[in-house]
Amino acid sequence: MNNKMHKIICTTLCLGMTLSAFAACAKTEGSAVSSEAASSEVTGAPAVSESSESAETSESAETSESSQQADAKPSYTIDNIRQYLVGVDEPVELPDGSKKVLVNFDNAATTPALKPVMDEVDSKLETYGSIGRGYSVKSNISTEIYDDTRKKVLNFVNADPEKYTCVYVNNTTDGLNKLASALVESKKDIVLATRMEHHANDLPWRERCKTIYAEVDEKGRIIYEELEKKLSKNKVKYVVVTAASNVTGYVTDVHRVAKMAHEHGALIIVDGAQIVAHRAFSMLGTAPEENIDFLVFSAHKMYSPYGGGAIVGLTEVLDKHMPEFYGGGIVDIVTDNDVSFKEAPELYEAGSPNYPGVVGLGTAIDVLQEVGFDNISAHEQALVKRMIDGLKKIDNVVIYGDSDNISDRVGVVTFNFTDTNSSMLARHLSNIGAATRRGAFCAHPYVWRLMGVTDDEAKTYEGCDAAKTPGMVRVSFGIYNTEAEVDEFLELVKKAKQLAKEEYDSDETYMDIPLDF
Repeated sequence: MNNKMHKIICTTLCLGMTLSAFAACAKTEGSAVSSEAASSEVTGAPAVSESSESAETSESAETSESSQQADAKPSYTIDNIRQYLVGVDEPVELPDGSKKVLVNFDNAATTPALKPVMDEVDSKLETYGSIGRGYSVKSNISTEIYDDTRKKVLNFVNADPEKYTCVYVNNTTDGLNKLASALVESKKDIVLATRMEHHANDLPWRERCKTIYAEVDEKGRIIYEELEKKLSKNKVKYVVVTAASNVTGYVTDVHRVAKMAHEHGALIIVDGAQIVAHRAFSMLGTAPEENIDFLVFSAHKMYSPYGGGAIVGLTEVLDKHMPEFYGGGIVDIVTDNDVSFKEAPELYEAGSPNYPGVVGLGTAIDVLQEVGFDNISAHEQALVKRMIDGLKKIDNVVIYGDSDNISDRVGVVTFNFTDTNSSMLARHLSNIGAATRRGAFCAHPYVWRLMGVTDDEAKTYEGCDAAKTPGMVRVSFGIYNTEAEVDEFLELVKKAKQLAKEEYDSDETYMDIPLDF
């Protein structure tokens, strides 16, 4: 065989081997595809290709990212807070059968729940156990949260934990009554209040000891010189004052009052119900003599309607007194003939604690601080100004308090019309979708002064129907209310006035109902 022939044979063999290899590969790939197809037919799953695997990986990444975004804690601002409140955009059925989202301007009475508050309460109830004395993991978890929230409350009002303690209460009224029952030692004790006070910061004192009062001026503001005068002429033990009025929204300079009280040997007790959701509050003044001794407030006015609240007070003073509330949790040892009591705060917390109220209070504090009290105050000022300006454009309106200088007011506006009975007006507002408050707002002496009603006149209204009793209409704003709602409300006022007039004119039984209140 010559070289030429040898090369031809070798080339032919190589080509044949290559073709055989290609055929084998093709057969193998075909088998794999067939196998995948067969598997797909058996399982019902599609055959997975390289491109589909890539798509699934991408989809998985997107899902993971979305999940992380859902789990991320939202940021609360004055602009987005409305979406985090329960029920404020849910339509309700009105008396005529129609449905409407209410304009809720009754926030000084109570506030809707924050969704993060509701969610946190629900979450913490999963591990709820008895507070303080239970032997279980759940009890330990709940007790830790209960105790940690005390620290949060103290921090919220800038109280030094070395000097102050936090006592949990059901609400402001409960807290003020507890303080009065503990601190008043004799009927001869003298308490100095103001004529601006809510009944909760008046009646507990006047029922237990001698209570004297500083007057308000013609606009309804506290006369500070009156406080000084009363302190100088009387051996006052406690000065009790509201931080903000629930009638006019006036904010009291409590640190100025504290300085006066301390200079005359008295302690100061502040009703904080109307301040804690509206303005930042500090137990500490610019100097020690301006420090607040006791502050009481409710959680239900700060978007946590679970019955919580707090007394923040001087531990040393609380330890020396005994409230008129007895039961479990306040004692060390009880024998046949003797009782050894604990110190504050436990001394003031007889019975099973309100755990949901404490959890809700702590979460509400977190949200309010994140929104920011400077932002809340600016927002409320804008709403108050818009409301007052709008009311002034409606004939025969009477606006109580100073309607020009509003810088010292939280979000409260009270008003009447000289040609429309306020009870009838409020009822018609309710029927067409606006929530307000009407009456004297548990601050009768203050309201009578603003309305020019004497004590003797006020007594004649005892037992009368609401429409025949002097009162005002109150609108009060929350962090979620909007300027658009103010505008809507003003239109509803005009409509309600017309409805009240038509009702009044159509029924002779209304003729003895006064129109000017």
